[in-house]
Amino acid sequence: MPSLKDLKNRINSVKSTQKITKAMQMVAAAKLRRAQDAAESARPYAERMEKVLAGLGAAYEGRPDAPALLAGTGKDDVHLLVVATGERGLAGGFNSSIARMARDHAHKLIAQGKTVKILTVGKKGADILKRGLAKNITEQISLRDVKQLGYVTAQEIGNKVLAMYQAGEFDVATLFYSRFQSVISQVPTAQQLIPAKFDKAEGDVEAKVGSAIYEYEPDEEAILEDLLPRNVSVQIFRALLENNASFFGAQMSAMDNATRNAGEMITKLQLSYNRQRQAQITKELIEIISGAEAL
Repeated sequence: MPSLKDLKNRINSVKSTQKITKAMQMVAAAKLRRAQDAAESARPYAERMEKVLAGLGAAYEGRPDAPALLAGTGKDDVHLLVVATGERGLAGGFNSSIARMARDHAHKLIAQGKTVKILTVGKKGADILKRGLAKNITEQISLRDVKQLGYVTAQEIGNKVLAMYQAGEFDVATLFYSRFQSVISQVPTAQQLIPAKFDKAEGDVEAKVGSAIYEYEPDEEAILEDLLPRNVSVQIFRALLENNASFFGAQMSAMDNATRNAGEMITKLQLSYNRQRQAQITKELIEIISGAEAL
């Protein structure tokens, strides 16, 4: 049984931990609002670009002169997985859920005889995927020094992916990230970047609306040549913003749980301390009374 001093030290230690988790919860809550606004603001632009590309790309479906980013290489042998996670932990299952989805997808492809290459964005994703897929990780990109996420950051990653594609290093690229829904809900998401894959229904609607209303200048081929590479960076940028909001939401929820768990532990330790102290006082009183009666 621990002594009173040990219990007291443990209570003080848990109280110190509780102060830290409470402070981290408040910091995450303060940063969450800005991150959530940024993520929600990026969605309409990214979604609208997907619809425009779906409408323009519908005319090139099955054609031999379709852009490479739309038609692909014609092969499905080498897959690049772009796994975007956080730079830090203490956010519940945020990082592990993204890495788990990417790992399951990688194992599925490997079982089919495909070659898998992994490009990680964020330290935690690389740390998790190294256990079992270290030889498949071709590059690790750290965003620890990035103070504020901007399009330039996503564009650098997008240009790197496009350069690898143009060099013939992969056939299909898939992006993994966590889509923010609420503080308690972040959804791991997989999105195919190259060749561009769009919702068939949205593409048909956009094509009909485009043919009825829009007249493109320059022609569709020139627009696709400009928008398809840009779409890669735009979708990566949206993923980074969604990840940022998801991270702070998950961290806020995790630190709130940790704070409440620390409070419950303090209550139990304080109860044990009081019981042991009372037992010690009772024992001392018995010894005093027994000594007095012996006299």
